[in-house]
Amino acid sequence: MIDFTTGLNNLAIETPSWAYGNSGTRFKVFTQHGVPRDPFEKITDAAQVHAFTGAAPTVALHIPWDRVSDFAALATHATDQGVKLGAINANVFQDDDYMLGSVTNPDPRVRRKAIDHLLECVDIMDVTGSRDLKLWFSDGTNYPGQDDIRARQDRLSEALAEVYDRLGDGQRILLEYKLFEPAFYTMDVPDWGTSFLHCIALGPKATVCVDTGHHAPGTNIEFIVAMLLRAGRLGAFDFNSRFYADDDLMVGAADPFQLFRIMHEVVRGGGLDPATGVAFMLDQCHNIEPKIQGQIRSVMNAQEATAKALLVDADALKAAQSAGDVLGANAVLMDAYNTDVRPLLASWREERGLAADPMAAYKASGYFDKIVAERVGGTQAGWGA
Repeated sequence: MIDFTTGLNNLAIETPSWAYGNSGTRFKVFTQHGVPRDPFEKITDAAQVHAFTGAAPTVALHIPWDRVSDFAALATHATDQGVKLGAINANVFQDDDYMLGSVTNPDPRVRRKAIDHLLECVDIMDVTGSRDLKLWFSDGTNYPGQDDIRARQDRLSEALAEVYDRLGDGQRILLEYKLFEPAFYTMDVPDWGTSFLHCIALGPKATVCVDTGHHAPGTNIEFIVAMLLRAGRLGAFDFNSRFYADDDLMVGAADPFQLFRIMHEVVRGGGLDPATGVAFMLDQCHNIEPKIQGQIRSVMNAQEATAKALLVDADALKAAQSAGDVLGANAVLMDAYNTDVRPLLASWREERGLAADPMAAYKASGYFDKIVAERVGGTQAGWGA
């Protein structure tokens, strides 16, 4: 098992560029002061999260939201700010042509358009040096008989195969899934099993992305994590938190015990070893909270859950399990979960020249006042619901 310090050192949380822009619900997008106006300013804000936490070294991009004329210049800007560009997220859900689906659309013209966009994203990866192409499809149907369920899976398979064949050395697909929304009768990739089957068919450069908000209430996500780690097909997490459905709240906000249980399986399955390739990403919408602070808090929540998971006495747990000691085994987990790890994390930060309290340090830095004063005029970034 990995030791405490190594485990924390290996935990890198990728923040999403879109979390720094204006976002909201389907009813309203709330604007805030100091929000970035372009991808370069998004990267600059993301760099602040890494500067104060020491655990957010990469930033995911979303295309076309983050399209620029020179991606090499954007990558250089990221390096200059002390971070790197991470996963490239494709968008085949915000065009009118995709009303009946993108890569599974019954119209071959629309399917071609969607696949070409995915291939463009791989081209961008070539320039940015990104390893991961993250794919989430809103494709599905609302009514029985609307389309042929099996034919849609065939179209999906064909599209994924074409994109897979385009991948370069060291590149891979992360195939995300979602139980429902925006389609309500069938989603074409509704669960981890569907994603897993497509990944197995594609080959070793295709892995599953687990979004923690994309499951039915009561789903045992840690079981899914254990199974995918066991099969060597857990590629990434999209960390967020949910009370009801895909709420996209800050990770650990609704159920920190669930996050601990997930991270326990990650530790148990070797997922903190960089060799396994598991990427830890945030996918959240900060609708009412300050953007940068929301990301800092999310990183801290993930660190706290991981620290507790690393404190589980693996030997004592195994002994209790082998002896059939039900309550004893549960107590081992609960002892770790009930530990206040904040002092340990404060010491970990101070050993790395960071402030013990990242949130307080950020607030005292004056960065927010600076960007509010500087970012006057122009169009704020956001997804414009």
